[in-house]
Amino acid sequence: MNNRNIIITAADHAKLRDVISGARNVSARAQAELKALAGELQRAEIVDPNQIPSDVITMNSEVLLHDLDTGERMEFTLVLPAAADINEKKISVLAPLGTAMLGYRVGDEFYFQPEATLRKAA
Repeated sequence: MNNRNIIITAADHAKLRDVISGARNVSARAQAELKALAGELQRAEIVDPNQIPSDVITMNSEVLLHDLDTGERMEFTLVLPAAADINEKKISVLAPLGTAMLGYRVGDEFYFQPEATLRKAA
């Protein structure tokens, strides 16, 4: 993940805090994903929905990503875990890539784990 502050709506912040606090008896992998999301939320700048710039990746944003290493382009919609469906190109905010893209803007570059691949929001 990057150390730069991200931008998130107050409503998304509250929903994601609920996801984190509501998690019970989860696997070690899920615990790591929840911890990563909590870290992102901790460094987030929280704004009202009408104040968020249109190019910021929020929940339910449709995003085109460009892998700077391979040139591959991928399109996803960022969703809550219950709505995730990779066949419909819906990626969970708890997936490493989903957590990493939250709050960034078009043109931003970021790394994500486990592969530490550099991506750019296009």
